[in-house]
Amino acid sequence: MDIWKQNKAFCILALITVILAFVGNNGLAVTDPIESNYVLTAKEMIQSGDYMSPRIFGNFWYDKPIMFYWELIAAFQIFGFTSFAARFFPAVFAIAGVFLTYFFTLRLYDKKMAIVASSVLVTSLEYFYISKAVITDMTLFVTFSATLICFYIAYSEDRPLFYYAAYIMAAVSVLTKGPVGLVQPGLIILVFLAWRHDLKALLHMHIFSGLALFFILNAAWYGPMYILHGSDFLLGFLGVHNILRATVSEHPAQNVWYYYILIFLLGFLPWVCTLPVAVKHYQLRQRLRQWYHRENIPKLDMRQQFLISWAAVIVIFYELAATKYMTYTMPYTIPVVIGFAAYLRYHMKTVKVMTTVMFILYILTTLFVAIPQCRQASAEDAAVVVRQLADSNTCVTVYGGRYPVSLAYYSDTRPYRLKDRDDIAALLPGQMNWNAKNVMPFMAIEDIPMDKKVIAVVRSGSEAGFEEETAVDGQWKWIKRCGKWVVYEKDSQ
Repeated sequence: MDIWKQNKAFCILALITVILAFVGNNGLAVTDPIESNYVLTAKEMIQSGDYMSPRIFGNFWYDKPIMFYWELIAAFQIFGFTSFAARFFPAVFAIAGVFLTYFFTLRLYDKKMAIVASSVLVTSLEYFYISKAVITDMTLFVTFSATLICFYIAYSEDRPLFYYAAYIMAAVSVLTKGPVGLVQPGLIILVFLAWRHDLKALLHMHIFSGLALFFILNAAWYGPMYILHGSDFLLGFLGVHNILRATVSEHPAQNVWYYYILIFLLGFLPWVCTLPVAVKHYQLRQRLRQWYHRENIPKLDMRQQFLISWAAVIVIFYELAATKYMTYTMPYTIPVVIGFAAYLRYHMKTVKVMTTVMFILYILTTLFVAIPQCRQASAEDAAVVVRQLADSNTCVTVYGGRYPVSLAYYSDTRPYRLKDRDDIAALLPGQMNWNAKNVMPFMAIEDIPMDKKVIAVVRSGSEAGFEEETAVDGQWKWIKRCGKWVVYEKDSQ
């Protein structure tokens, strides 16, 4: 009973975390345009028996390293090709991330701070979303954070074995997302040590043996990939998906200076609503005047220096990068939630109420909003119709809108993207540009076969254009509307 009393808050936190991570996952259809790329790649790797080289539509695919695909492959082989399987490891890593936050905050401060920081984390909007999203970011968040936490324990507590743990975690980060898994933690550590005027600590970090361990772990995948695919791998992975992403905006409309401010305000809902409490708690106006006049400037301790370095480097790094994306700054989450906990620990009633309300709200949102919305953002329903109509000799095509990779995943077909012949050449991959992502099969509208059954999955709103461009003596038959897609069929002549 004493153990229960001492750990009651943690047990409740653990229960909330597990429920939120897994609730409704089997009903959340795989969505386009991002999630479907990952699941189809893992599915084709399983079908090909090649667990080393990611592939999609039969083409080798260098969008991301191997770690997340291995997670999906493992989940699919255990649970089958289900939505639960696709979302299994994001949920597991989300749970791990909350526990990592709890124990690190406990190590830095105390149990109350740990409970508050973890409660803020698990009920923040962005964290909840990514815990259910079939993307690499939750795995990166955990391994990236573990890298820095292991470094800090080694440095602050003089426990050198933790340096090796940091190198191992950095290696897994690089196997998850690429070079940022090493570059960003390295920059954070350098900034932190420079701030402390302690760069000589680098001499005690076992850099040579640690980096040797790091490179050996990464060579297990990067080495064979280079041997097997050579310059194609380097151009696709390093060229397009790292250098190009950093220098040429993939989403120009998002390339504005305030983008990550908006992401912070949205991502940390509802807790950003408590920021006025922080202003009052810390007497920020008075402190800003003191800093401006350089009077009575409070001295930051080592913990604060580390957490500020951690968050600031990530924000500046991605602010300078050309491509901006909502999940890129997620690795700064732990220092941010510890910052919230620093003043919310004095308002425990507010924390309990907000946590309870968000717990209930997220469950209801998942069941009654997210599940139907994911169905709308997926071509799963259209794929069901395609499976019913298609045989081994059927040609499946897609017209209008963004190509639905989920149609290929759910239907076990390889749909052709219909375009005018003159437009196809400009869309094909081959150069170091964003066309590298257009690996789906194309078919010229002029080449739609006459001698076989053809199924066309048409984006809602594009029906008139489709019927006009592909008219074949009025032989297209309207079959069914499936959410944002309409299915047509044409028999062979």
